[in-house]
Amino acid sequence: MNTNPPLISIAPMLDWSDRHYRYFMRQISQKVILYSEMIVADAILHGHRDRLLSFNPLEQKLVLQLGGSDPKKLYQASAIAASYGYTELNLNCGCPSPRVQSGNFGACLMEDPLLVADCVRAMQDGGGVPVTIKQRIGLDYNYDYSLLTKFVDLVAEAGCTTFIVHARNAVLHGLSPKDNREVPPLRYDFVYRLKADFPQLNIILNGGIKTTSTIHEHLNQVDGVMLGREAYHNPYICADFDQEFYQLAPQVCLSRTEVALAMLPYLERHVANGGRIHHVLRHMLGLFHGAKGAKLWRQELSRQMHAPSTKWREDYLKLLMDLEEQQEHSGNKNNVTAT
Repeated sequence: MNTNPPLISIAPMLDWSDRHYRYFMRQISQKVILYSEMIVADAILHGHRDRLLSFNPLEQKLVLQLGGSDPKKLYQASAIAASYGYTELNLNCGCPSPRVQSGNFGACLMEDPLLVADCVRAMQDGGGVPVTIKQRIGLDYNYDYSLLTKFVDLVAEAGCTTFIVHARNAVLHGLSPKDNREVPPLRYDFVYRLKADFPQLNIILNGGIKTTSTIHEHLNQVDGVMLGREAYHNPYICADFDQEFYQLAPQVCLSRTEVALAMLPYLERHVANGGRIHHVLRHMLGLFHGAKGAKLWRQELSRQMHAPSTKWREDYLKLLMDLEEQQEHSGNKNNVTAT
């Protein structure tokens, strides 16, 4: 097994993993690796680059996930991304959506490991930084483990040393993206076996991870884990990770209300620059998930999001005072329920 600290990360999630969510999560954990939403190479080449690629330095360590299958375009997009300060890139070989398939990238790339290897080489040459792969264990209803090892073997020869493996097959036809996250069975044994067969590689397990105790179990078999939607709906699950997995001092961990207070200057800057408060607050609805005050937090934050006023700052601070009082009465500020 890798003797370095475990690689704990939060998955790239469409419409969710934007710069506001990432900044918010960095208030909860200093060490968890954050990912951008998938950005298609063509968008970087022809779109608004600052809007797509700029980020707050506090978000690091931050990985940019690219979508594409043209090595030349991926080379160019990687070079541009590196100029913005990204220190690691990831190629999407796991998304099963029809829209992504129509562009010949995402999970369908697993059918062509030689092309993926060419893409990895191009991204490494263009960006000059490490390139990782996010993938599934297989496609459709074929559970032939040898196809998984063939894919990893060929792509590793191109210089990729880290594979984030969603432990489900991707069904390319007949299932929606949502169903593809739930219907195909989880096969953790495939990912464990992959690590045993490729001990020199970093193998990161993704899929169905919802508790700290489960993370510990997986880390006995693989080098790291990637959380998905659980880290969005229940973001405070990550609050203990810095101490639990990276041995940081306990006082580094902020309470839920302290996290919300730490976001206030960011909210003020965002509004002052013409942004809508909804852009940030929508990512924070789950902050009190499982804790006393969760209903009040969600209701009041939703009201502020959909009926913003000139006195939003006063309303926000009053909400935090009410929640702090509830937390003190409960006797547990952090109240982490996931174990």
